[in-house]
Amino acid sequence: MNKPITLRFWILVSIVAISGFSQGMLLPLIAIIFEQDGVSSSMNGLHATGLYIGILVASPLMEAPLRRFGYKPVILVGIFLVAISLAFFPVWKSYWFWFILRLSIGIGDHMLHFATQTWITSFSAKERIGRNISIYGLFFGLGFAAGPLMIGLVKINTALPFILASAISLAAWLTVWLLKNEHPEHDTDSTSFFGTMKRFRKVFQYAWIAFLPPFGYGFLEASLNGNFPVYAIRSGIGVDAVALLLPAFAIGGILSQLPLGILSDKLGRRNVLIVVTLSGFLTFTAAGLLESSTIGLLICFFLAGTLVGSTFSLGISYMADLLPKSLLPAGNLMCGIFFSFGSISGPFIGGIAIQWLKGISFFYVISTMLLLIFIALVSVRPNMFEKKGTA
Repeated sequence: MNKPITLRFWILVSIVAISGFSQGMLLPLIAIIFEQDGVSSSMNGLHATGLYIGILVASPLMEAPLRRFGYKPVILVGIFLVAISLAFFPVWKSYWFWFILRLSIGIGDHMLHFATQTWITSFSAKERIGRNISIYGLFFGLGFAAGPLMIGLVKINTALPFILASAISLAAWLTVWLLKNEHPEHDTDSTSFFGTMKRFRKVFQYAWIAFLPPFGYGFLEASLNGNFPVYAIRSGIGVDAVALLLPAFAIGGILSQLPLGILSDKLGRRNVLIVVTLSGFLTFTAAGLLESSTIGLLICFFLAGTLVGSTFSLGISYMADLLPKSLLPAGNLMCGIFFSFGSISGPFIGGIAIQWLKGISFFYVISTMLLLIFIALVSVRPNMFEKKGTA
């Protein structure tokens, strides 16, 4: 990459790190606050879906502004929306007011993720897509791992984590002004809502198998951060242990993100995804058997992060392999949509499991989901999609 592209790349992945930080803080922080206030686990899980409902609501409307105005304005609006929403949390502590703020953060986060993902996949050489998207995932993971460490600040002042996260987001917003705006590759279809729907149909036909890993990652990430704090408290594991276990998963993903991305460039995205989803199933099954041991859980969380912490970025890379560049904006939107489906269903199903399935480990919910994705990846022949994607 030449110097302007290199600067652009590092600014974009740094922005993603800030987004990961705010998300990594928000999920466990609000879950713990609501649990201490006596909110039921199912209502707690439902609240966690607000961020991802925002993503779903915004997704069909996002491609047209990106094609019309370019990447930079979409990123600027997205970060600003996140920063302002975070700043409003201390204003009024209300279940539904906070739900609306989460919805707003979901819209803003998706704007910046959609624009940065599409920009990176569009200017990356084919043989470096896995590497570049893995660095994207790595920086998001770094931010996400740092987020739960903010939980301890609640003891000083409940408003402090929200204000600090808002200030950091505004600092990232300023760096975007250094970038020169660009537009995605022109597509022959209309840029209207109906044009977007037409591209969605094409993208789903060519690359649906690539959207299962983002779905799975959204499911397990939101479940771990939204449900596990509640499950851990009810199982006798303290808040301090939760603040240690959640970063262990994120750190595992950080360490393996780049190696797995480079490996997928050489061995193929599907082959790597098959191995990590099967291994993730086995690891979370082991976590269910070892949940009475904090050390055992720590090892399982770290191994699980190492194995499945890269499934979102691998899914994006797989999607980029299967689609022509003109369909990348719609493909990246579909990755976000499936991630949202996973993130919405994860906390909701996890919350119901905690509340009603007594004696059955919460971790078996995650391991079952990973097993189903593994079966789909093994069963589907990717060549038919790769040929269509390069047509």
